[in-house]
Amino acid sequence: MAGAEDAAPDDLARGLEATLFAAEVPLSLDSLAAHLGDAEKDDVRAALHGLRDHYARRGVRLVERGGRWHFETAPDLAHLLRRTREQVRRLSRAATEVLAIIAYHEPVSRAEIESVRGVQTSAGTLDVLMEAGWVRLAGRREVPGRPVIYATTPEFLDHFGLASRRDLPGIDELRAAGLLDPVEEAFEQAVGGQESDGESAENASSAENEAGLRGSADDE
Repeated sequence: MAGAEDAAPDDLARGLEATLFAAEVPLSLDSLAAHLGDAEKDDVRAALHGLRDHYARRGVRLVERGGRWHFETAPDLAHLLRRTREQVRRLSRAATEVLAIIAYHEPVSRAEIESVRGVQTSAGTLDVLMEAGWVRLAGRREVPGRPVIYATTPEFLDHFGLASRRDLPGIDELRAAGLLDPVEEAFEQAVGGQESDGESAENASSAENEAGLRGSADDE
């Protein structure tokens, strides 16, 4: 007897399958529903989930990234499709910091990015992230001066294998990976420095008081 996965898909699922295979870019649920003759979104969503399950163990998978659907090669088979050596382009520390701030705080302005980092951010750093397709202009903040605000893109989610920003690692995961250590050390040093300054001021004040008491005793 044929299994459930061998059953012939219905016309909606076949239409979705054909559309997604032919699409040059990932498509949203609304786009797919409109393309298929204004199909009911609930039906389209159910069919997409059915196709995702159907392709889960195959050479290609149906995935959703940032609310957009597309087919991609199964991760364990990617090596079969490589014909040239990939050149790894590493982001600078500044670009990595800016990308992280945008991802966790978006939409965010350049001034807000600089406030979090504590240093100025060059326009070139943001240009690199936008050229990579990971950051986009998201409009302007409705405040005096109307500064430009930035947000991440579906390509950012796709590159890092995230379905949505909710899948970004939390504080505990970042700490476990050792990514917060330099920040924590810098913070501790700053706090320690403030405490040392406070102790120095307190010691100086105590010395002045003692000197004043000795002066009073001498006057007597």
